[in-house]
Amino acid sequence: MNTELQYKIRALSDKKELPDKTPCTSISVNNIANISRMSGISCREVEIASLETEIMPERYVRNMKSFSFADQATLLRSKASIVGLGGLGGAVTEILARMGIGTLSVVDGDVFEESNLNRQYLCTESLISTSKADAAEKRVKEINSSVTVFHYRKYLNEENASAMIQGSDVVIDCLDSLSGRFILEEASKKAGCRLVSAAIAGSYGHITTIFPEDPGLKLIYGDAENRPNKGAETSLGALSHCVSLTAALECSEAIKILLGKEYLLRNKLLVIDLDSNSFETMQLL
Repeated sequence: MNTELQYKIRALSDKKELPDKTPCTSISVNNIANISRMSGISCREVEIASLETEIMPERYVRNMKSFSFADQATLLRSKASIVGLGGLGGAVTEILARMGIGTLSVVDGDVFEESNLNRQYLCTESLISTSKADAAEKRVKEINSSVTVFHYRKYLNEENASAMIQGSDVVIDCLDSLSGRFILEEASKKAGCRLVSAAIAGSYGHITTIFPEDPGLKLIYGDAENRPNKGAETSLGALSHCVSLTAALECSEAIKILLGKEYLLRNKLLVIDLDSNSFETMQLL
């Protein structure tokens, strides 16, 4: 590591205690930004260098009891693509930006409408009729200046899917159409990317994880000729609390993939029913 950079980080760090009295050394958002300006490198690079010195960026201090310094650095070096920026995608974007996923690619060609206000975190009254992708980019920058964000004001299709997820370590399916999900799955497999897919309808949701060599979505939805374009959300609607929980579970899977953790929902389907408070994991293969 650059010894001058290391010196600057140590000079601007603070010793403190976590709520359980565990001692730690951290560095503030403002001091990371100052070092970035002085050194001519990105805030993300400063944060990674800080973690390599075992100084935790203050914004991630509450991650420390679950993630190691190396884990947090791995997240900062990772890229996730979020396809679909409605209810699921907006919440996923919010969570992953706060967790410190270093590069986010956010994809959606749609604009906000008033019916989105009940559940879509990126949607506000002032943003009606404006781009969801633009809102996602702006929100990420407001949350975490160390995250690089690429935004695409485009609907996913067979021609552009590969380009928009290129270089991703994990792809997160937040789409509301079955045809789009299968296009994204095919593009992810071709790119060698792991895919986390979810869907919601009313108080119900489900989540699965698909590796490139897995059968994937056909185990859930069947063959192409027998499946509709839209799922049950069309008739059951989309409730904010179910969207939020399902998005959090997608993020949990994505983070476990990036950190090489166990207990993935690979070839499994986690089905949640909030009306009856039931959580069931089904083996698909």
